[in-house]
Amino acid sequence: MDTAIVPSTFLLTLLLSVGLFFFIRASTKDRTETAQLLSERDEAALMSQLKEYFRSRSYRVAEVDREQNQVTFEGNVRPSWFLAIFLTLLAATGIVCLSLVVSLLFPSLSTLVLAMVLLSPLSGLFYWQKSGRLEKVSLKVETTQSNQTSSSKITVVGHRDELSELQRTLELKAGE
Repeated sequence: MDTAIVPSTFLLTLLLSVGLFFFIRASTKDRTETAQLLSERDEAALMSQLKEYFRSRSYRVAEVDREQNQVTFEGNVRPSWFLAIFLTLLAATGIVCLSLVVSLLFPSLSTLVLAMVLLSPLSGLFYWQKSGRLEKVSLKVETTQSNQTSSSKITVVGHRDELSELQRTLELKAGE
């Protein structure tokens, strides 16, 4: 084998391993966003629908600020078994690839480096411990008047997946 091939392959595999490390770390990142949603329903009907929606998603009312017409819901987010297993398999594959390239460069270390695959479940454990957390969603409902029609504007702060599911389920339009 050409002598330049193995070191360049090692460098590329090392770069891919760094990318895999940051991918596993990003799997637990907080993805809180703010969205403005519009509804044709009046404020009272909309608030009852919002409370029912969040109750069905296992959230509970944590705080109510009547002066600002703001409600904060909270609920526990459970980690995904699928993602924990997937991250473990990705880590195992990455470590196997890195250990194969290292064993080409340093044949005496091949058994030791290949044994590093036993560390791959740590990535699933890392995800499992960091992703199970208390999630908060904050809602502020305002009534807007325009040409004989009353509509509601909702400002929501929460996880981006929760925001898109809320918009889809209650058929809300995106605001400005």
